[in-house]
Amino acid sequence: MSSAPNGLLFPYPIVQAPMAGGASCPPLAAAVCEAGGLGFLAGGYKTADGMYQEIKQVRALTRRPFGVNLFMPQTGYVDPAAVEAYRGQLAGEASWYAVSLADEDIIGTSDDGYEAKLAILLEDPVPVVSFTFGCPAAAALAALRAAGTYTVVTVTSVEEARAVQEAGADAVCVQGVEAGGHQGTHWDDPQADGTAAVGLLALVALVREAVALPIIAAGGVMRGSQIAALLAVGVEAAQLGTAFLVCPESGADPQHKKALTDPLFVRTELTRAFSGRPARGLVNRFVREHGPYAPAAYPQVHQLTSGLRKAAAAAGDPQGMALWAGQGHRMARTLPAGELVEVLAAETATAQSTLKTLQTRSTS
Repeated sequence: MSSAPNGLLFPYPIVQAPMAGGASCPPLAAAVCEAGGLGFLAGGYKTADGMYQEIKQVRALTRRPFGVNLFMPQTGYVDPAAVEAYRGQLAGEASWYAVSLADEDIIGTSDDGYEAKLAILLEDPVPVVSFTFGCPAAAALAALRAAGTYTVVTVTSVEEARAVQEAGADAVCVQGVEAGGHQGTHWDDPQADGTAAVGLLALVALVREAVALPIIAAGGVMRGSQIAALLAVGVEAAQLGTAFLVCPESGADPQHKKALTDPLFVRTELTRAFSGRPARGLVNRFVREHGPYAPAAYPQVHQLTSGLRKAAAAAGDPQGMALWAGQGHRMARTLPAGELVEVLAAETATAQSTLKTLQTRSTS
């Protein structure tokens, strides 16, 4: 990548997180890019052609650099009996929303069209490609670099960061436990519930001492003062997801946007209820009733609950939706994406100036 003030390709150290499921749509990504941040498309849950069509839309809206995120294939063992038991647990939901639970064989692995998507990104490269739920093979990372693409891999531990450095990625996105949506762990431990995950500042410090890669920091970031704090401890940029969810350009469901600041939804927690993988969202009825019983089975549980989530959204019922949100969701601001980038950049500059003044006073 070219040498910009933050070592990346964009003027401000602000990255709009790739949020799968529709939120990170072309208008949002392009608006962030045009304002000086790095906008991202989410390749997850789309066909390869669907992803490519969105890439073309972004290119029509901006000439600035942008990124595309891919889900790594999931190859871990899933217990079919556990998934079937959860199907029974959800029978009442299916009856309530008058939908049928997926009756096809959903037991097995899923690659989310990874190879086809990677082939497109090698054939028609984009400036940045990031990866979630694992680390690509060294050959894939080398091929992307040869195509002129900067690669970023999400990590949630020092061990994962070391593996990413060894594989040859250009940077890591360090995701703290505060982050909304799915934890990007490389190996989902069926015995873990996410409580061992590490907070962002502590994890950034640990990773900085373990690897030499540039760091993008993600998890609960909603204000420029937080971005300044992260820059002060050595990260290249901050990645924000929840902060951009409520922007008018975001493709998130209106009920999801409203819930982020609704007094009815105060807490967030990590849950497997909707997807079978730990993901942070607002605590609603579905999470309370089904979270304790959801098995470690991704993407099988995601596929199983898909019809329920769509029906709840169609009915305008946030109590049955996956309301992904970070711990800072109450600070969400309903601003156009470009304006939000400018506000965050100004807040960051102010905080950095204040810190510099304090440092000058302490040494005088």
